Amino acid sequence: MKEQLLKEFAELFGDGGEILSYFSPGRVNLIGGHTDYTGGHVFPCALTIGTYAAVRERHDRKLRFYSKNVSNMGIVESDLDHLVFTPSSGFANYLCGVIWSFTKKGYTISHGMDLMVAGNVPSGAGLSSSASLEMVMCLILKEMYHFSDLSLSDLALIAQSAENSYCGIHCGIMDPFAIAMAKQDHAIFLDTSNLSYEYAPLHLANEKLIIAHSNKKRHISDSKYNERRRECDMALANLQKLTTISSLAELTMDAFEMVKSAIQNPICVKRARHAVSENQRTIQAVEALKAHNLVRFGQLMNESHLSLREDYEVTGPELDTLAEAAWEHPGVLGARMTGAGFGGCTVNLVKNTEVDSFIEQVGAKYKKAIGYAADFYVVTPGSGVCRC
Repeated sequence: MKEQLLKEFAELFGDGGEILSYFSPGRVNLIGGHTDYTGGHVFPCALTIGTYAAVRERHDRKLRFYSKNVSNMGIVESDLDHLVFTPSSGFANYLCGVIWSFTKKGYTISHGMDLMVAGNVPSGAGLSSSASLEMVMCLILKEMYHFSDLSLSDLALIAQSAENSYCGIHCGIMDPFAIAMAKQDHAIFLDTSNLSYEYAPLHLANEKLIIAHSNKKRHISDSKYNERRRECDMALANLQKLTTISSLAELTMDAFEMVKSAIQNPICVKRARHAVSENQRTIQAVEALKAHNLVRFGQLMNESHLSLREDYEVTGPELDTLAEAAWEHPGVLGARMTGAGFGGCTVNLVKNTEVDSFIEQVGAKYKKAIGYAADFYVVTPGSGVCRC
């Protein structure tokens, strides 16, 4: 894809100058759903699919962006003096948002660029195509403008700021952090309250990770994602009248049961119960992985999906059908929705010998129930954003 992208870049934007290429992966969160903005733990890994970019700096302040994934949009033009979120600009808003975020943090972007991107992360699948796009722009700006003081974790925070403040999506830190800091054949056990983390080896000798894409596109800005975050904030505010906690993740389940009566809205009780229990499940899942107990790890994945279905209500018939069909398959250790929900994907831990059978049987049950096909991807944990 890199060679083809460089060739097409020169055809579209012209020869000459130094054309650089970059890669930024997608990510899958193995467990820890909707805990990254409630101060909890998450457990993502990067994928070997992602966003490729070819870029060349300009000598004026013009920005020209082109995506092979939405080629019908043509070249989207902007400039450094007019960085304003525009719905019709689509993917380019994520790129402009990163530039805007850099400038808000005091970094001078003096000249523009021509940029072409191509991704093989399914858009709207919950595998973080937007953060992949943002992180590739972060690394481009760091290197193009020689911002050597910025670490990879700094870049992740800039990407989060772009999504929160420019694009209006109140996401947590997990996606950009996982893409920035990923390590091949490892997942990242991240405490989102303080960004402390450790790498956990993910050498699956007898199992495979399979992503099942429901093909129901989710549009996170149009979804109830921001509403769920507000509900958690409301629950926390109620609890802080009774406790000294600064985040929901500071509670154990026993402690939550003792203080939950302080939450005034019963819907917010459910949201908070998920946040607390999911944080505990994530901690337990990493302990199980370290003990090589993949059966227990899979059980916790299943419990995670049930909590996301019952207490957080972000699954829907497509994701529930995929998860339930997976649970019925004898080769599956665990399955859960991944990403924000409202469509998108499940992640499945499947025995090596049952991969083909899993795809065939789960795919058939899904198509019969939903009316259209799911797509399946056998994935391996990859590295983070880089020059390629």
